[in-house]
This record gives sequence, C-alpha cells and structure tokens, in this order.
Amino acid sequence: MRDSILPNHPLYVVSKGRSRYMLTSRALTTMGVRHFIVVEPQEVDAYCESVERVGLAADVIKLDMGYKTTYELCDDLGQTRGTGPGPARNFAWQHSINSGARWHWLLDDNISGFYRLHEKRKIKCVTPAPFRAMEDFCGRYVNVAMAGPNYTCFAPSCQRRPPFITNTRIYSCNLIRNDVPFRWRGRYNEDTILSLDMLKAGWCTIQFNAFLQAKARTQAMKGGNTDEFYHREGTKGQGRYAENGTTAKSQMLVRMHPDVARIAWRYERVHHHLDYRRLRDQKLMLRKGIVLPEAPNNYGMTLRAL
Repeated sequence: MRDSILPNHPLYVVSKGRSRYMLTSRALTTMGVRHFIVVEPQEVDAYCESVERVGLAADVIKLDMGYKTTYELCDDLGQTRGTGPGPARNFAWQHSINSGARWHWLLDDNISGFYRLHEKRKIKCVTPAPFRAMEDFCGRYVNVAMAGPNYTCFAPSCQRRPPFITNTRIYSCNLIRNDVPFRWRGRYNEDTILSLDMLKAGWCTIQFNAFLQAKARTQAMKGGNTDEFYHREGTKGQGRYAENGTTAKSQMLVRMHPDVARIAWRYERVHHHLDYRRLRDQKLMLRKGIVLPEAPNNYGMTLRAL
C-alpha cells in the first residue's frame, strides 16, 4: 500500500544556511518521501554530512550559480543584495524537466509537518498520501498551473473550511506544472508574483484546506534569507522602515501588481494586502474522459493514535 501512494512527481527542498535544522526534510523522511535538497556549492558538504548523520531520505544537489546571474530580480539593485530563493527554485524546475517529469513539488525548508483537516481536526500525516492525493486531484483538470496546501495557522480548528479554494496564492509548498510559460521572478514575494502571473494569464491555482502545512513564521528561524532581508526592519509608527525586510517585499509586490496589491500593517509588521476577487471567476476545466468518482478515496490513510 505504501508504494501505491508515493508521489508521482519529484520533490525539491530549497535550503540555505539551515543544515542543522532541515525541518522539511525531517518531515518528508518521516512520511517516507524521498526528495532532493538544492543548496549552494559552499554548503554541499555540510548538508551531505547532516543528511547522512540524521538518516534523511534525501539527495543533495548543487545549485548552478549561473541561475543567480540570469535571474529576473525585478529591481535595480543587481547582485548587491541577496537574490532570495528564486534562482534555486528555477534550477529545480529545470532539473525536474530534464528528468522527464511533467510536474514538480517545490518546498521551503522550514516546514515541520503536514496535516489532514478532518471534521475541524488537524491530524498529522505520516504517509506520503497527501502529496499523491493533491497530484491526482490537479491532474483531473487541463488548466491548473499550480497548487499546494494551506498553512495550519490559516485554518483554525474552530472554523469549517471547504476542502479547497481556487485562484489564490500558493505559498511554501508548491506543486507546479512544468510546461506552463512562467518562471520564478522577483527578489522578494516570488510565491505571490508567480501565483499572480499565472492567474492573470488565465490559469487556475488550487489551495487545499483538506491538507495543511505547518510552516515556521517568517523571521522566526535563522538561515534562509532571514539575515539578508529582515535584520533591519523598523517598528510600527516610527515612519522609517528599512530598505530590506517585509517593507521592501511589499513595495515590490505593489509596484509589480498595483491593480490587486496595496501596503498594509498585518501580523505586527509591514505587509501587503491582495484582492483576488476579480481572478476568482476562472473555472476548473475537466480533462476529456475524466469521470469523477462517487466514493471518497482516502489513499490508504486511517486515523490512529501515535
């Protein structure tokens, strides 16, 4: 049964400066999901050592640094600041295409676990079934470009949620169709930029509530882009926000998509607010010959106490 529910598409975790933590890789290993970890050349040895020491189901692959020099940063600062994870994400995208994959998963490196939302309960998943279930669901439609699970913090147990919603942003755990004419771009907020690029071109996205990801809060964990982007952030009311940090992220997004984005104060920091309402009318289109099943498929998942 376990072999029958493995993901069909390759999984990539982009990581930087977090060989001591490797939260996502630990979670995937617990679920029985083999995956790739994309790291910069100077960190390959450290990550390989951690993978071997912890016994992770992962293969470390070295980022081609040429992806940094050709990456579309969407500002005029060039290489004077960190590029963010976008170049490594594009590298993973091409790596999956070269392997013959039709889709690929791209995950942040600070996800501690995955959950199934069932009758307002968040139940930790210990098999690969959620990935396969999301893959199969997306495969029913001809016009889905990207999908992924919602955050646990955005699905409180006290509220009922639909199993999925369409045409919104996909963050941190992305299932991406390989043949769509897009790539990651932007020094900041590349998840939102890619989501909007796809939606404005007429494609659909699917955000699952049936499956959730437990991701560490931005700036709460060392490594990644924390030091490069967030170390100089100001406070509300000072009127002097830093060049880096969530202010710059939000400003870039407003500049690139002013019709749907505006600056806001959220989660105790400068953030952005997005209005997806005009993009919600795009409908999912079933593939020819697809017959929707009448009975639910739990992909071998059962509830049990751990």
